[in-house]
Amino acid sequence: MMRVIVTGGAGFIGSNLVRLLLERGCEVLNIDALTYAGNIHSLDDVADLPAYRFLHADVRDAELMRRTMKEYSPDWVMHLAAESHVDRSIENPEVFLQTNIIGTSVLMDACRKYGISRYHQVSTDEVYGDLPLDRPDLFFHEDTPIHTSSPYSTSKASADLLVMAYHRTYGLPVTISRCSNNYGPYQFPEKLIPLMIANALADKPLPVYGEGLNVRDWLYVEDHCKAIDLILRNGTVGEVYNIGGHNEMKNIDIVKLICEYLGKPESLIEHVQDRKGHDMRYAIDPTKIHNELGWLPETMFKDGIRLTIQWYLDHKEWWENIVNGEYQNYYKEMYGKKGL
Repeated sequence: MMRVIVTGGAGFIGSNLVRLLLERGCEVLNIDALTYAGNIHSLDDVADLPAYRFLHADVRDAELMRRTMKEYSPDWVMHLAAESHVDRSIENPEVFLQTNIIGTSVLMDACRKYGISRYHQVSTDEVYGDLPLDRPDLFFHEDTPIHTSSPYSTSKASADLLVMAYHRTYGLPVTISRCSNNYGPYQFPEKLIPLMIANALADKPLPVYGEGLNVRDWLYVEDHCKAIDLILRNGTVGEVYNIGGHNEMKNIDIVKLICEYLGKPESLIEHVQDRKGHDMRYAIDPTKIHNELGWLPETMFKDGIRLTIQWYLDHKEWWENIVNGEYQNYYKEMYGKKGL
């Protein structure tokens, strides 16, 4: 039985990954600091399983990370703990640098000291920058140069470079995956899709940056987690794998689709002042992971968005507790005074 440490396992992608690993017979230690986007209730359904353990901790705590690595003795470490919202990185860059770069180095030092079979870094396509809207033939490949746009993407790119440096310098067995925009169950409601679902259900305005023409490649979170698991089992050490959904959509079209599914009027859409340095288009070419590991996304967007909307309808208590709390203050700050 594989023993796995997942950092950030109470977050959106992390909680879905923990669930998949447990289903596949792994023992899992979830390390999470439970900052704003971490929600321990996302794992209520597996909390009592004997193969699952939770440690409330910050990955920047070097002594605790070393002790945990020594006592738990994992085969794999999957590093997802990160500050991950572009808007927040623009408002407060320092915490992104601390968590996403320093936290990564602390964790890898602990791995290096006690030895592991694999360290896996979950990264983002945002490290590549963006693509022009008038060149639909262009895609991000694993060898696309890093060209970041925000403090968030810069912190993730820095961590990726550090991971590869530890591989080359210390021989740490690493892999990196860079994914496109995820969506699905348990996503914190500051992100586009859950935010629009929650607001539409409450008949609140649907804030869309600028004209909403920004294009993203959407990946259903369960497909992403299956890809990560595959990389850990069969991927080549020292390699980067792009994980994309082949589902490019304009933001405005997604919002209109959510309105249609929920029977809400498009008059709820409210265009707000655009984000600083807003990337226009992300699009991943996942040919490498398909050719080498046989992975393809299983969930088309039209099916995934329906599943996601239904999940939020069925789990109102989960996200209403978030929306009614501290997040409200942040929401007002980000969208309250940005009308065009």
